[in-house]
Amino acid sequence: MSIERAGASKQEAELNPEDHYPKGKASFAGLPTQPLRLAQSSVRNRVQLLLKIADSLLRETENLAREKAFTEEHNRLQSLSLSEGFDFYDEVQRFETGLIRMALDQTHGHQARAARLLHIKPTTLNSKIKLYGIEY
Repeated sequence: MSIERAGASKQEAELNPEDHYPKGKASFAGLPTQPLRLAQSSVRNRVQLLLKIADSLLRETENLAREKAFTEEHNRLQSLSLSEGFDFYDEVQRFETGLIRMALDQTHGHQARAARLLHIKPTTLNSKIKLYGIEY
């Protein structure tokens, strides 16, 4: 830093802030105003930002749908009466069907990936899809 610049910085530091920003509304009227300018970002960055936002909104929507489905199923199971009895195999089928649909939705219908998510073999998944008549 040059000696002249160092002296100017020292003088600026010693100035009273009230000299630059006087009190009261009337004193601000005389200050020059400049319109605020937004930083110009490239169109590519803006599109990438929009894609990122859309992706996070989609993920959040999927999470909310899963939570809603879980809550509905939980409420339905709570309303079952053991004294009246229920069909165990129908409940297992309903549960498996829900899991398979959720896995297929998450993998966009790709059965091998859905099978990996469910930790079952693809042939087992395929046979359950046929057995339960699952459409996706």
